[in-house]
Order: sequence, then structure tokens, then C-alpha cells
Amino acid sequence: MTKLSIRQTVQGLLELQKTGESATILGIGPMSKNCVQATLELSQEDDYPVMFIASRNQVDLDELGGGYVQGWNQFTFAQAVKEVAEEINYDNLYYLCRDHGGPWQRDKERNDHLPIEEAMELGRKSYIGDMEAGFDLLMIDPTKDPFEVGKVIPLDTVLERTVELIDFCEKERKARHLPEIGYEVGTEETNGGLTSTETYETFINRLQVELEKRDLPMPTFIVGQTGTLTRKTEQVGDFNFKNAYDLAQMAKKYGVGLKEHNGDYLDDVTLLEHIPASITATNVAPQYGTEETRAYLNLAKVEAKLVEYGLIEHPSNIAKTLLVKAIESERWRKWMVGDQVNLTVDEILSDSVALQEEILDIAGHYTFNDDEVKEEIEKLYRNLARHNIDGKRYVIDHIKRPIRDYAECYNLKGVTSRIKSVIH
Repeated sequence: MTKLSIRQTVQGLLELQKTGESATILGIGPMSKNCVQATLELSQEDDYPVMFIASRNQVDLDELGGGYVQGWNQFTFAQAVKEVAEEINYDNLYYLCRDHGGPWQRDKERNDHLPIEEAMELGRKSYIGDMEAGFDLLMIDPTKDPFEVGKVIPLDTVLERTVELIDFCEKERKARHLPEIGYEVGTEETNGGLTSTETYETFINRLQVELEKRDLPMPTFIVGQTGTLTRKTEQVGDFNFKNAYDLAQMAKKYGVGLKEHNGDYLDDVTLLEHIPASITATNVAPQYGTEETRAYLNLAKVEAKLVEYGLIEHPSNIAKTLLVKAIESERWRKWMVGDQVNLTVDEILSDSVALQEEILDIAGHYTFNDDEVKEEIEKLYRNLARHNIDGKRYVIDHIKRPIRDYAECYNLKGVTSRIKSVIH
């Protein structure tokens, strides 16, 4: 059977919401190749579609700075996912998705305060890379602006840039004779953005008018604020069922799915509420990076025990290497709160072990592609393999645990078959 487009899958989910067979699908940050494998294995085992949501910092064109995940650009990312799929004889639906595409969405572009036209041009170049690499969904997110720090970007500006970028992408897609793609619009900002149902409907309404004028497709997803917010390695938000439900009903009137961002570290009660709230999809990313870091640290503790018992003579230095590299990356700053954001690397390295370990928990995954880190992981694996421990298998299985928790609460088992039954 031909692969269902992302739009068809979302339409199927909206149909299932009428039948009591509803589900919320997962947008998973591809934090590593191990994370990709964990995701595809579960999707295959339990028959549900998955989305890989790559931000521009994670995966981007080499000429724009590349990505911190495996050094992937769009093409090597697509190839890596395909390779994993072939290795495990994958036969389900996965979608490559651009998370937060658009101007100033790379940290460097924002920090450099690039002028608007230059930032838009880089955003457009990145989208062309996405489409040529076969991405299925593009998030059009013009809501970052280094000149409007702490302010909510005016709705008119967001609308104008959103329509301009969808128009650009559709022209480029058609010129290249590429298949239909889906679009995701909106913002999850908690300090404003599309938080109230009134603003949300105004945005959808006005967007529909502008898109119809230009014969452009309606988006597949609109992001709405459900109250979720990730900081450090915790869910610090407060899920608002009523807001989520109202936004979902609003989006559904326009044939669009409600997408929730910042869905990491949610408890089972909140996860179970997603089905009656009719949330079509949730994005989860840093949690899986943190779980992979924790998996390596667990293996390092086992290795240390085997050293203690005299079974390993030359242990890896994975724990220390990950720690120092994570602190030096400074990528933890975006997740920290209060004055900790402004600490220097030297201050942290001379501070308490507790703070250092907290930063490792938050930012370890940013270092997985570092050559020294990779070398120490391989050494760790070799040492453990001599004592019948498959380190890589353990890491993949460890990442699968939180994904499985969400999939169970989100009613995902068998959802690919259910979608196919309602759209044909």
C-alpha cells in the first residue's frame, strides 16, 4: 500500500475521535540514532505511526551550520532513519518533520541578531533542504525574534510571515515535482501566543482567508498551548484540560489537528486526559536525550563494579567525559531557571557535584556526537561485551520505556490499522 500522507493520517485520527477509538500520536525528537531505533521498534511492535520532529539546531544543512544530532543534515538524517528501518524490517508509518522551521530558529542566528530578510532567507534555504530530503511536515514558525525579546510577536506579523513562508514552500515544492506535504503553524509560547480559544480561532480564521486567496493548503496541525512547559528535566507546566479540549474542538471545525508541544515528563493522569481532550499529537524531545544519558551512566556504574571485582582492567572514562563535555557545551542554559542561567563554565566545574550532575542530566545528549564521547561509549560497550552485557541493546531498551508509557496512555496500539480502516 502507498504510504499515507501526514494529512491523511491526521484526518484519520480526527475521524477516530468520533468513534471512541481515538489516539494521540507522538512527535519524537530524534536525539540520536539509538532514539530513532527505539522509536521505530515500538512503532513496528505496536502498529502505530510516529513523527520524527527535528529542530534546526538538531538537523540542518551543512552550509547553515549542520546539526548537533550525529552531525546530521536533512539528507543524512533521512538516510539514517531509512537505514534503521531497513535493519529492523520496519513496515509501518514514520514521518520526517521539521520542528520550528523559519527565521532565527537556529540559536546562532538569533544570538547574532540577523536582520529580518537575512533570517528569512536562511529559513527558506533550510525548508528547501527539508523538502528535497523528503520531509513530510514543515513547521512554519516565525515567532522567534531577537529584536522582540520577552514580547509576544504581534498576530499580524505572525500571520503575514506564516503565509509568506507557506507560499514560498508550495511554489518550491511544485517546481521540484515533489509530493504533497503537511504544514504545522502556531506557537507554544506560554507568555502569550495562541493560548486563548478566541485568539486561536481568530488566527485560524484569518489564516484560512489568506491561504484561500492564494490557493494554498490549510495546515495539518495548529499548535496550541495546553499548559505544558519543560524546564531542566521536569514538567513544570500545569496541563489545562478545558483549554486543550476547547482548542481541539476549534481546530477540528477547520479539519485541523491540535498539536501540543513541551510534552516531556508528563504523568500518567495527564497523559490519559489527552484522549478525552482530543489532542491529536504531542511533541516530546529532551526527555529521550536525558534517558539515553542516564542509560550510559547506569552502564558506567556496572563497569565500575566489574573493575572493583577485578574483571575489567582498563575502564572507560564515559561518566567524566560526558560530564565535562555537557558543561562545556553550554546548551543547558536554555533549560535552566533563575540565576543559574548566567553561571560560567568555570564556576560550574568548581561548584557542587549536585549542580554538575544536574547539568549532565539536562545536557548530556548534546555531546553524543563528540568524538571523545563516542570513543568512550565504544570502550564501555567493548568492556561490557566481554562479560555478556550488550550495552547498545540496553540503551535502546532504556529509551523505549518512556515512549512505551506514552503510547499505552495515548491508546496507540493498532492505530495505523484503525486509521486505514476509516479513511478507505
